[in-house]
Amino acid sequence: MRGVGTVLALVVLATVVATFARRWRIPAPSLLVVAGLAVALLPGTPTIRVSPEVIGLVVLPPLLYASAEELSWRELRAVWKPVSVLAVGLVLASAAAVGAVASMVTPLSWQMALVLGAILASTDPVAVTALGRRLALPPKVQMLVQAESLFNDATSLVLYRVAVSVAVASAAANWGAAGGEFLLLAGGGTLIGALVAAVVTVIRRRTEDPVLETVISLVTPYAAYVLAEAAHTSGVTSVVVAGVVLGGRGDRLTNARIRLQLHAVYGTVVFLLESVVFSLIGLALPAQVRALSDGDKAWPLYALAVAGTLIAVRLLWLAPLSAVVQRKGGIQRPNWRLPVVLTWAGTRGVVPLAAALSIPVVAKDGSTLTERPLVLVLTTSVVVVTLVVQGFTLASVVRRSGIALEPDHTEREEAAARCRLADAGIRRLEELSELEAVPDVVLDRLRRGLNARLDDARDRLSDRTVESADLVYRQLRRDLIAVEAAELRRLYDEHTISDTTRRRLQRSLDLEEARLADA
Repeated sequence: MRGVGTVLALVVLATVVATFARRWRIPAPSLLVVAGLAVALLPGTPTIRVSPEVIGLVVLPPLLYASAEELSWRELRAVWKPVSVLAVGLVLASAAAVGAVASMVTPLSWQMALVLGAILASTDPVAVTALGRRLALPPKVQMLVQAESLFNDATSLVLYRVAVSVAVASAAANWGAAGGEFLLLAGGGTLIGALVAAVVTVIRRRTEDPVLETVISLVTPYAAYVLAEAAHTSGVTSVVVAGVVLGGRGDRLTNARIRLQLHAVYGTVVFLLESVVFSLIGLALPAQVRALSDGDKAWPLYALAVAGTLIAVRLLWLAPLSAVVQRKGGIQRPNWRLPVVLTWAGTRGVVPLAAALSIPVVAKDGSTLTERPLVLVLTTSVVVVTLVVQGFTLASVVRRSGIALEPDHTEREEAAARCRLADAGIRRLEELSELEAVPDVVLDRLRRGLNARLDDARDRLSDRTVESADLVYRQLRRDLIAVEAAELRRLYDEHTISDTTRRRLQRSLDLEEARLADA
């Protein structure tokens, strides 16, 4: 019962902190890590031990799937070359650099230093997506950062397995076999993820039950992950591929009502899991530090050296790559602020922590791996440093870089698209009017609605300021919705309408109020 109480308390803490983070408009992952650290340092706080199975099997699949669903095939095709370079080349360079620095400045042997480098070599998709969700980055830049973090898992996982086999079994590094294992992990994970997406597509096209659709959506990432791991391929890659494929087809597989429900349910699941897992990172660090030996007390300096190495290698790798890509795009004077933003956005998070926790406790000969606690502490410390330092300052770096999209740009793009949509609807109405297939009263009603939307969009595109009028309209409409909701409750209380009617009308009012909040 104590374990259940601890979990519930953790959920409450994470939810409260994440709620305040949204209200204060600061990165939730960063604040959650700080809150976890603060709670762990309080007297009487129970020791939190994080299981790699819980993170790898319960937490990671839905979070990875949600991140992958946000990827666009069109944008992904535009950046696949630099993503491939980063997902392989930068991971190898980062692992080698961290391994070299760790073997020189820490008490770790070169074998365990290589394990640490492999663990921290790749950026984390969960952290990157959570931090970048509120940034106004250009689509290609946002896609590059997210795609890199999602597709570099196979490289880091192969490196990790090779490094662990060297450290645990004292075996020589077989790089030829590592190349074959990389193809197995990446190729097998891609194939299984695509097959799962194909099966789910067939099922979802044959059902319109909202409950069943929700269950299928929640089960899909777990099915992709478990099947891939059972086949000894990359479960992360499988989940990512399934998410990308199904995310691009979501609007063709379900209707609007189901999409609204899925968005609400998955948003709740992602919010809870992200809140809990980032809190766990902060909560776990003090207990890990207490497990260190007396000779490892300089671990904060070691962690800063490793984090600085990761940032430096990333910047040195991205600067020339960014210059080449920009020159190919016709830019004669490359913008050096872009690699700075890309470097600062490369945070570590949940995936490295799960990898560090899965390091065996004993070697093949039965001896204890005495360096494992230090590797675990350094991994968690680097994750905390990147989430807190880079997380709290990333928005400022993006603003000062000058590459962020202005809010007006997004609003005008949306208004222009609304004009095109309304024009298409009006043209279709004119065709129906000529065919005389629809009563004039219906056509007039539809035409008035489309013309109102068209006028509103044109107002937004014009030079006239309509913001104040929009604010007044939304406030008055919310007041009217409140009056309608009160009348709806009165009708129900007087037994004038049934509960079914009340629920349907209340949902209609809720949807309109939500649209006003998003406008």
